[in-house]
Amino acid sequence: MLIREIMSQNVVCIPPDSPLAEAASQMRTMNVGSLPVCENDRLVGIVTDRDITVRATAECCDPNETTVRDVMTPTIVYAFDDQPVEAASQLMKEHQIRRIAVLNRDKRLVGIVALGDIAIDAPEELTGETLEAISEPAISGT
Repeated sequence: MLIREIMSQNVVCIPPDSPLAEAASQMRTMNVGSLPVCENDRLVGIVTDRDITVRATAECCDPNETTVRDVMTPTIVYAFDDQPVEAASQLMKEHQIRRIAVLNRDKRLVGIVALGDIAIDAPEELTGETLEAISEPAISGT
């Protein structure tokens, strides 16, 4: 099974110079916990509800003045849409994340694959292994 067969294709990007309030509003409207950040048709990061909470709200940043760029995670973990689902699972395990960007071979964003997508469509064993690895506490100091 390929990633393109299970990924969510209805992906909405937010520009990096958008205010955080706009990002939060889009997340609420779409009922999602993250948004890809795109600039000039290229993926430049991801902003999550946790980024907003930990990097902005906890620092008392004004959500109308603080931009997505100020709090986004610029390191992007991605897979290609023509890779097997196991590749996405492996990336999730390695990085202890629940969703990854999906690019085509031209490196254009074409979807998002989440742990939930794997849980619904992939073999049960793969889902269990992925969830277990994601849930392990990170080891500090290494």
